[in-house]
Amino acid sequence: MAPKTVKRAISDILEDLSAENLEKFRVQLIDRREEPRVRRNRVAGKNFLEIADVLVTHFTEAGAPAVVVEILKDIGCAEDAVCLEQETGGQCSKPGSSGTGATGVNTGADGKHFVDKHRIKLIERVSNIAIILDELLDEDVIQQETYDKIKVLPTSQEKMRELYSGPLKAGGIRCKDKFYNILEKRERYLVDELKEMK
Repeated sequence: MAPKTVKRAISDILEDLSAENLEKFRVQLIDRREEPRVRRNRVAGKNFLEIADVLVTHFTEAGAPAVVVEILKDIGCAEDAVCLEQETGGQCSKPGSSGTGATGVNTGADGKHFVDKHRIKLIERVSNIAIILDELLDEDVIQQETYDKIKVLPTSQEKMRELYSGPLKAGGIRCKDKFYNILEKRERYLVDELKEMK
């Protein structure tokens, strides 16, 4: 049996939500701080089919599953989030990327997250650690205390090791996703090179 389209998978998940949870989903979608943002008039008073259409149009087929999964988890619908991840067969959030998970980040056939799979290379080679820490703080992946602790370490490698052993270990998949997205922006060539590695 052929897999569902992304829009169909999202609309099926939204259809199964209670009216209360669908409203919570709508509110969370409007309140998202990450770009691109969805305007209130695009989803206010809309049914699940219209909301699914907005999601796919706004975030693309590749990006929409990650946004929906994130919001479902935020509103306490983790089971629905897992279902969507399975239904979309690991769609990614970045157009043109391949072998990525529904969280929007590269996961290999072994199911390992990109930042876990390439841990050693990232520790060795990430150089823009100061700006990465700034962005992690801004994204609430790390707190000020952790930021201050890591910032004073003498080398980039020690800073990266501390980041891995603390916040990335404790924060789970969403923290790793945010870290990956920042790496894509700040260490583009390194990330591209690591993606090419088998």
